[in-house]
Amino acid sequence: MRFDRRSGVFLHVTSLPGPHGIGDLGSGARTFLDWLADAAQSYWQFCPVGPTASVHGDSPYQAYSAFAGNPLLVSLDRLVDAGYLDEADIEPVPSFPTHDVEYDRVREYKTATLRLAAERFHADADDADREAFAAFRERESAWLDDYTLFMALRTRYDGAWTSWPEPIRTRDPDALATHREELADEVAYREFVQFVFDRQWRAMREYAGERGIDLVGDLPIYVALDSADVWANPEAFDLTDDHEPAAVAGVPPNPGDEGQRWGNPVYDWDALAANGYDWWLARLERLLELVDVTRIDHFKGFDEYWAIPADAESPAAGEWRDAPGVDFFEAVEAELGELPFVVEDLGFLDQGLVDLRERFDFPSMRVPHYADWCREGDMYQPMHYPENSVGYTSTHDTNTLVGYYDALPPRQRDCLEYNIGADGSEIHWSMIEAVWRSDAVLVFTTMQDVLGLDKHARFNRPGTALGNWTWRCTDEAFEDDTAARLARATDEHIRN
Repeated sequence: MRFDRRSGVFLHVTSLPGPHGIGDLGSGARTFLDWLADAAQSYWQFCPVGPTASVHGDSPYQAYSAFAGNPLLVSLDRLVDAGYLDEADIEPVPSFPTHDVEYDRVREYKTATLRLAAERFHADADDADREAFAAFRERESAWLDDYTLFMALRTRYDGAWTSWPEPIRTRDPDALATHREELADEVAYREFVQFVFDRQWRAMREYAGERGIDLVGDLPIYVALDSADVWANPEAFDLTDDHEPAAVAGVPPNPGDEGQRWGNPVYDWDALAANGYDWWLARLERLLELVDVTRIDHFKGFDEYWAIPADAESPAAGEWRDAPGVDFFEAVEAELGELPFVVEDLGFLDQGLVDLRERFDFPSMRVPHYADWCREGDMYQPMHYPENSVGYTSTHDTNTLVGYYDALPPRQRDCLEYNIGADGSEIHWSMIEAVWRSDAVLVFTTMQDVLGLDKHARFNRPGTALGNWTWRCTDEAFEDDTAARLARATDEHIRN
């Protein structure tokens, strides 16, 4: 797919302002979309929006499902508007911080309220809503049935599916039928939450479209072990006969580090290929129902992947294995048509990855944090971004631009200022201008960079388990002055 020269802003949905402790699909999203339109931006990018887990620090990259939506993102106010709750039902609202998400407190508050809304819906919904609910269940049954039962079973057995009793862990048909009957009320609650998430998401996407804004989602290559995906589709993964991972994902050591052991199960690509990549096709089809473009995380894993024996603690014990590469993307293209993908190709950039990326003309990522500013022609300096690339000022995984600049050694800082023509006084706007001015067909900045925030507003520190994904902005972030300034840069550098 060929992209037009455009620009956008990254802000994860949880980071939106709102009254209930976390960003959601209500008024905060619409306020942000209005600001984006005023700022002449045509893309909103965010992290994956699946249901997150406290045990994984609520990382959006370790979700319970690659298909389902995060219940915490459901707007309670819009449930009031829909008649499933009364204003009194959401009171009193706990005293949540405005700049951080306290996930466990939000989860306790919103889960109780969502359960009440589900009870009201199942008891009192009118015929139109019941028909819409039935249509949603039928349309999404391929993943919804497994996900809702999986989450109900997690409630019953209070833990990961790998510790469940053997008949249900290995999906004995009789055990599945028995548990589905016994847990019917819990399953119905989970179905309702996904129904309202889907309805609110589609309404938000329509609102974005009316303002000329496309949504940019995120596709993690791997899924969490404790997910409905692995439990319901064990044949798609490299598991033992006991349904335990035989190998897990990660990356090998680089000079100066010990590598990373992510712990996600790797795929059985031979089995997936034999079935026409059906699980992957369903996953991508669902994602593209929700977004217009998607970033593929760890694109290297589609060329070859680092597989670490499950019983090995060190990433160095792993090995490179071949992934299907061209065959996979040809199958996806044949099924879904144009591929609206951009790819994360930072790290382990070798010829195999480049060949695969160029075979399908996928734009690659360029981030200034990786630049050597004193080396002529460095590929991560904005003036050297190629046309078929996506330029960023920073990402969800890096420091903010100001935080990065503050930590630079003096010589690198001097070279950066020289290369982009900055004096350091407003380094965030200087870098936005430099990235917007580049040849990259797509460019993004983060909301933190628009606001000029330092390291304290960093969203995620890869390789750490705690203290991530919590940053939020308030309504005051969406000022007319910043919108006008970003709009001027966008107009000056001819980005639609």
